[in-house]
Amino acid sequence: MSTAKSWLRALIDLVEVFFNSAQRNQRGRTWHQHVVPYEEGWAVRREGNQRITSKHRKQSTAIRKAKSLAKKYKADVIIHRENGEIRDRMSYGE
Repeated sequence: MSTAKSWLRALIDLVEVFFNSAQRNQRGRTWHQHVVPYEEGWAVRREGNQRITSKHRKQSTAIRKAKSLAKKYKADVIIHRENGEIRDRMSYGE
């Protein structure tokens, strides 16, 4: 095998490894949406994120937003009480 072909083969192998690992990482990601108490109102936060997606004065508005995101990503909506306990869960998955 020539040097050019061996370099090309090595490059192809490297690209395949990169794309295969990217696909594995993406599959492990979750898009479940949590409706949680936040400051003087409610927030929507994607599971695993520290940052909130959106802030709302009413829980019902936050639930509507979370449902819309969950439907888009085929995920669940997890609604929390003011004390942080889970009060309801709705699934919009496949």
